[in-house]
Amino acid sequence: MWLTFLPLLGHRPELSLREIADVLLVAVLVYQFLVLIKGTRAAPMLAGVGVLGLAVWIARVAHLRTFNWLVGTLLPFAIFALIVVFAVEIRQALARLGRKLTLSRVSPAGASEAYDDIVLAANLFSQNQTGALVVIEREIGLRTHIESGVPLDARLSYDLLATIFRPSAPLHDGAVIVQKDRLAAAACFLPLSMNPTLSMQLGTRHRAGIGITEETDAIAVIVSEETGAISLAVGGNIERDLTVALLRERLSELLRRHVPPSTLPTAVLNGASGIPNITSEMERNS
Repeated sequence: MWLTFLPLLGHRPELSLREIADVLLVAVLVYQFLVLIKGTRAAPMLAGVGVLGLAVWIARVAHLRTFNWLVGTLLPFAIFALIVVFAVEIRQALARLGRKLTLSRVSPAGASEAYDDIVLAANLFSQNQTGALVVIEREIGLRTHIESGVPLDARLSYDLLATIFRPSAPLHDGAVIVQKDRLAAAACFLPLSMNPTLSMQLGTRHRAGIGITEETDAIAVIVSEETGAISLAVGGNIERDLTVALLRERLSELLRRHVPPSTLPTAVLNGASGIPNITSEMERNS
């Protein structure tokens, strides 16, 4: 039986390196596209588009003149409709592509910036079960989201974060956006993640933290108001129930800096007033 296929094997087309590279490039693009829409709302929508495409092909084969005329008339408008429908997914894809193609790295000045005040504030919020959302800007700018909140342009500090997220403070709702060592704005509105695979236990604060990291390379530190649990969102993923030490370690890795643990400040409660003071291990040993 295999003799039947010998003529076919003898007439195999010659593939050049350019053609092989062309096929591999298309395969990579299709794979990356499928990975991008996997688990998102775009997947069932794309299936619906595929069904419509199949219907159009059947209409062409069956020579349905009226249907073909209707498709030919609406097709230019359908392209713009698809762009509107998949606007979020297209924006996320372009942002991810830009992050992958960016050759620049965090500057030495930015890398040396310490965000230990954020860790200390997260520890305070966790103990008091105070809801908080702190977004740290990296290479992709967050100007649009900064303009949605109340501009501050103040130096980042533990005391300022503790004041902003105090439940009675007018700016405690929304997110705080940090640029290097500056607190750019508070009470900022962020896009909510529409990922259907997220746990139903995650509320608006967590979905906003995940949403901003889906569209940009920012880092979001989230503290739950209900449980006091500390979470970290980056790249559209969330790490939940982090300890203060693990949060400090993860921020050090993501911000590409290394600070010896002995020099990192920790919060110490005053015995009389119960107000947390910021001291360092080096100061306590001196």
